[in-house]
Amino acid sequence: MRIAIVAESFLPLMNGVTHSILRVLEHLQERGDEVMVIAPSTSDTDVSSVEKGAYVHRLPSVPLAGYTNVRVALGGVNRVKRILADFSPDVVHLASPFVLGWRAVQAAHQLGIPTVAIYQTEVPSYAARYGVPFLENWAWNRVDNIHLLATRTLVPSTFALNQLRGRGILRVDMWRRGVDTARFNPAKRSTAWRSSVAPDGHRIIGYVGRLAVEKQVEDLAVLADLPNTKLVIVGDGPQRAALEAQLPEAHFAGFLGGDALAEAVASFDLFVHPGEFETFCQTIQEAMASGVPVVATGRGGPLDLVENSRTGWLYEPGNLTQLRSYAQDLIGDDAKRRAFATAATASVQGRTWPVLSADLVRHYDEVISGVPEGTGPTELTSSKGPSS
Repeated sequence: MRIAIVAESFLPLMNGVTHSILRVLEHLQERGDEVMVIAPSTSDTDVSSVEKGAYVHRLPSVPLAGYTNVRVALGGVNRVKRILADFSPDVVHLASPFVLGWRAVQAAHQLGIPTVAIYQTEVPSYAARYGVPFLENWAWNRVDNIHLLATRTLVPSTFALNQLRGRGILRVDMWRRGVDTARFNPAKRSTAWRSSVAPDGHRIIGYVGRLAVEKQVEDLAVLADLPNTKLVIVGDGPQRAALEAQLPEAHFAGFLGGDALAEAVASFDLFVHPGEFETFCQTIQEAMASGVPVVATGRGGPLDLVENSRTGWLYEPGNLTQLRSYAQDLIGDDAKRRAFATAATASVQGRTWPVLSADLVRHYDEVISGVPEGTGPTELTSSKGPSS
């Protein structure tokens, strides 16, 4: 088939959206599909116009204020419509649509091309975190309009499914995320890496992700003085300097990718994620595949990933005392932590990207054929909440 993927963000910016697109492109390349990616332009002259067999059509863009490595595509609906008409895809894949994706869903609708919209980022909830709460309602209206117009919306978690169905968006189905269990596995644990960041032999409490306001990394300050522990922050972003000042005893490893990231994650003793606006949270799944138990906030994607008292702990959003207590519980009990780690690794087996990508292609086939909603839930599903 011919597939146009409209990416709100793409290489060289690496984030959850880009990561998912790259894994999907690998699968589509193996199938022999013809794929075009429409994405914002970049100032990086080394970025290729072909990625994993797909031609990348760059639209002029400007950097987002305060977050210069994120770029917002310029141009109207008609420009995107011309690009789609020239390529003539069978289906348009909207990756975390908001600005460019809003233009693309309108263009595809006008051309009669079916669309699959991937709800991956809870953009409206970022508004208060960034000090502009008055924009939240406007942003939700934009999200509603995109997904009401899309042929089908795919969400990564029960929380996101309930969230959109509760807003009257009914053409919704579940599509989770894959994890590379060959890359992320307990065998990557490295004594040398551990010694390099915690030379005193302390237990390592780790975080992986963007260092941005919406990730709430500053909440990890509540763990900074836990006895015999070392807090390790992997990632980069606009908040790095501020976080280094707030967490002077933490080790900041910067951005890691490939085998270096897999080695770091497997070398943690505990993975923590304080962000409250995760529709899925891929880094939690990668930590679990690596044999590392998790403490995360009990909202959003983590509700589906972390099973209380088995693979980790979910704490009540905002309850940092509970975050500290749960971290202390696992760091202070080697036997319990090992049991949680074993259960965590077992819980993510079978969630490979080839399996998940094949499921995505099924959704493509169904919207192209005019098949109504697939196998997803037809009623609101209650998410399990955190327990103490």
